[in-house]
Order: sequence, then C-alpha cells, then structure tokens
Amino acid sequence: MKQLEIHAALQIAKPSKDVFEAIVDPEKMAHYFISESTGPLEEGKTVQWKFPEFDMRFPVTGKKINKPELISFEWEGAPGKTLSVEIKLESTSADKTLVKIIEGKMENNEEGLQWFGRNSGGWANFLACMKAYLEFGINLRKGGFDFMTKPE
Repeated sequence: MKQLEIHAALQIAKPSKDVFEAIVDPEKMAHYFISESTGPLEEGKTVQWKFPEFDMRFPVTGKKINKPELISFEWEGAPGKTLSVEIKLESTSADKTLVKIIEGKMENNEEGLQWFGRNSGGWANFLACMKAYLEFGINLRKGGFDFMTKPE
C-alpha cells in the first residue's frame, strides 16, 4: 500500500528573497498564517507557532534552511505524528517565485486520509493567504476561522 504525501504549489509575484522572509520571519507570517511565534524559523531550533483559531501552540523544528530556496521543518502534522515539511522556492523570473510544498508521509488508512484532506486544504490556504498578503497586503485569514472558536 502506497504512503500518502501532500504536494501543493503556487506562483507568487515577488522575488524569492521576499517569499523566503515571509515564511521564516514571524512578524511577516503573522499577517497571513499564524498569530504569533516564539521566534524566527532557524535550522536546529524549535519555535512555538500559535494559530488564531486554536488555543494550543504547535512546536516547529527547523531542519534545513537554505536562503532563499529551501525551508524544511518538522512538526506534529497529525495528532501524535511528527511529519516533515519541505518548502522549495524557485525563481521563475526576477519578480516571481514558484512555491512548492511537500508534507508527509502517512499510511494510506483512515487516519492518513483524514490528515491528507485536512492538511492539503491547510497548505492550499497557506499559499493563497501568503499570495494575498505579499502581492496585495490582504490578510485572508482574518475572521475566516472564527467559526472554529465560537460555540454554536
């Protein structure tokens, strides 16, 4: 049975150095993805990411950071599972960057399928939100997940 792996990609009309900084710098990332971090994403260091819609914090450990083309880290991508994430930045022109994300791997079973659906949508949202922020200064997440924290 083949293992599941998430692949997501989107081109952003900004130079790769700007896209890179938007991912490793928590001040920039707070405008489109997280609400706060205990520090910048760096090789060998663990930071805590907090998302606006959740009370808990998520440990993220930088594995390989190669400015401006690669950011890899490990995190609890699924409950009780440490997964690797690799973000590759490819300059397609002086002012355009193709962002490719790979996360995985999980078994092709019920748990894996739930992770695949949840995190595939999460990475698509990450890319769309980063594009909106970097190209247009818009925070698409603002208010978008309030329904997850408010009682019905």
